[in-house]
Amino acid sequence: MKEKLKIVIVDDHQLFAQSLSYLIGTFGNYAVVGHFVNGKDFINALDNDMEKPDLVLLDVNMPIMNGVETMKYLNVNYFDVKVLALSVNNEEETVLKMLTNGAKGYILKDTSPNLFKQALDEVYEKGFYYSEMVSNFLIHSLNKSNETIVLKDKELEFIKLACTEKTYKEIADEMCLSPKTIDGYRENIFQKLDVKTRIGLVIYAIKHKLIEVN
Repeated sequence: MKEKLKIVIVDDHQLFAQSLSYLIGTFGNYAVVGHFVNGKDFINALDNDMEKPDLVLLDVNMPIMNGVETMKYLNVNYFDVKVLALSVNNEEETVLKMLTNGAKGYILKDTSPNLFKQALDEVYEKGFYYSEMVSNFLIHSLNKSNETIVLKDKELEFIKLACTEKTYKEIADEMCLSPKTIDGYRENIFQKLDVKTRIGLVIYAIKHKLIEVN
């Protein structure tokens, strides 16, 4: 039997977390393996060799260490952990802070179970999930900057490959470069384009028509 994907919930509302855990249990292919009431407790568990979950459901407004602070730490120290923000907060600034600090998606707590399941699936399988609300916020944010940035051929090649499902190692192989060199490309391009995540890079590429969208 196929092993279920492990989910950790980080949310200080225990009744909501328990209800969410029950809902996730009905999906069949997911299992909640942990619940923490703030980001600090979750991070302490990770730092003490807790097995990394496949997905993390992270609330934004929590005591001691909130969602944004938690994402900043995770983005530096556990960048491979896939986080889906789940909140009642629909303010553009908060949504963008979570995404630019590494969250793979952001949905509201009044989302339907079907859309919630879709978000879980897409974050795990594709690496991101953007609702219409989030997409509008991202486009609005990009529209604020009209600066023209000149990109070299190799940089454009890297961006196009980074907008696929290829891993950075696979990108390195295709470009005939070492993984270390690709890491350098990534950091330089992120800085040049003022993006902080691979998802931000994809949105930039779509907005500036660097890639074709079917």
